[in-house]
Amino acid sequence: MGKNLFRFEITTHEKQSFTNLDSYLEEALQLSGVKDGIMVVYCPHTTAAITINENADPDVKRDLKLGLDESFPNKKEYIHLEGNSDGHMKSSVIGVSETLIISDGQLIFGTWQSVYFAEFDGPRRRTFYVKIIEG
Repeated sequence: MGKNLFRFEITTHEKQSFTNLDSYLEEALQLSGVKDGIMVVYCPHTTAAITINENADPDVKRDLKLGLDESFPNKKEYIHLEGNSDGHMKSSVIGVSETLIISDGQLIFGTWQSVYFAEFDGPRRRTFYVKIIEG
């Protein structure tokens, strides 16, 4: 990988899940040695996403799943043959990347915030990338 570009793999265990990535991001930050800059977290999959959300109450993840399923149900009427059109829609709405600020060697988060890998077509083995830019 290039300078300050990190590749991570995770395994998801459900069709739809939210996996906390904070420990991976902290590892990348420590390995980079960057004290001030920007961190970009990117997902190269069309049925998964990266999101920032609450880390304190697990019901938030449950409610996110419920809301996304109600907004984008897995209907048999969809034309895409793989049967995962709902996952493509959820990925498009949530987005495949997040940008974080690094200050004094720490990621800037709100009180209850964490970064999550959002799986919409699991279970699968997935990859995500972290790019850290000093400055």
